Amino acid sequence: MSDSTSSIPRGPAAASAPAPAARARPEFLVALGLAAGPVVALGFTRFAYALLLPAMREKLHWSYASAGGLNTANALGYIIGAATAAWWSRRFGARAVFLWSMVISAGALLASASTGDFAGLGILRFVGGLSTAVTFVVGSALASRVHSGGQQSRSAALVAVYMTGVGVGVVLSGVVVPAALTAWGVSGWQAGWLLMGVLALVAVGPAFWASRHVPEAPGTAAGHRGKSGLKVLAPTFVWYVLFGAGYVSYMTFVIALLHSQGMKTWGLASFFIVLGAASAVATLLVWGRLIGRLRGGTAPALVSAVVLVGVLPVLLWHGTVAALVSAVVFGGSFMAGPTAVTVLARRMLPQHAWTSGIALLTVAFSVGQAVGPLVSGLLSDSSGGIAKGLWLSVVLLAVSTAAALVQRERGTVEHRHHDAPAAVPVSADQSTGR
Repeated sequence: MSDSTSSIPRGPAAASAPAPAARARPEFLVALGLAAGPVVALGFTRFAYALLLPAMREKLHWSYASAGGLNTANALGYIIGAATAAWWSRRFGARAVFLWSMVISAGALLASASTGDFAGLGILRFVGGLSTAVTFVVGSALASRVHSGGQQSRSAALVAVYMTGVGVGVVLSGVVVPAALTAWGVSGWQAGWLLMGVLALVAVGPAFWASRHVPEAPGTAAGHRGKSGLKVLAPTFVWYVLFGAGYVSYMTFVIALLHSQGMKTWGLASFFIVLGAASAVATLLVWGRLIGRLRGGTAPALVSAVVLVGVLPVLLWHGTVAALVSAVVFGGSFMAGPTAVTVLARRMLPQHAWTSGIALLTVAFSVGQAVGPLVSGLLSDSSGGIAKGLWLSVVLLAVSTAAALVQRERGTVEHRHHDAPAAVPVSADQSTGR
């Protein structure tokens, strides 16, 4: 039988399904199409703010705490979006929710170009956080279902393809935003939001095609039974809070740090492009395969440790070389965190609980992302400057590494037995609903 619903034969013809080698390409293309979601959700709405922050801070006369407060507003929306994503998915269907949340995110990006009012931008960052969390959570669950067979390594690789969308979005914003700032100076921040909003609308097209080729989820009647299985992921919840706070403090203020060290617009752009490219390449070629082989909390712990190493160069040294080394190491590892969490949820929870499990883990992630920039911003406004705020990232990532190592992979065999027979009829029998 085919693992991609785009080529699933119906009824008795299933015996003539194509060989596994023939299915690899459709699965890859579906995962790649879904990756348009994180391009918008994280690459544009979440991370591009770091590029715009120096210009917005100068033009709008903000403190670092105020700048961090906007990211906290975004993260609060992200918490609510993550907490409600499973409900929206059950109520309206995963595919529709995935696409409409992308459209809302695009609208928030476009509207951000229309006002310099702090409260107005705060509301838009909140709305953007809510919608992008829904996009990312539901998209992660869809990516987990692209491969409905029993190969954990294959599923992990396809989830990694989905996650590469973040790096692609970072690269695109690393080109678009500096171009706008070069053309219009500090006033170009509005054009930056506008251009990303237009690109976000374009990204809905491939996401629409891909979402129609994902197997349907099994029925949710057993959903309440699946919730009890979340207890086995408790150490991962703790890790994800700490990891979220640690990595996002760096992503929010590293551009401001490099700017304060004298790096100019296109130097900052080069840093951001290298960071995004490293994320896309490493997530696809390294982490997707590695995470599929590691067990328990080993993968999350390794991710935290490598991300921590990636923060250090810009804190210990000044200059282009230190910045690019940081971009490669940090960029090549930070999106492996969500990849590791998605793969763990797929392994340790029954299939009907994947969306709710990923959603609740993302809530934990969002709590960290809400607190991290605010505390880091307050530290940055103190006598130690931005570097003092970024040392918070180092501390949090170190503690998160220890927390992840507590995770054990319990219950995996039981869930595999429950899921294995269900995966085949779901993708084959329900795919006609597309």
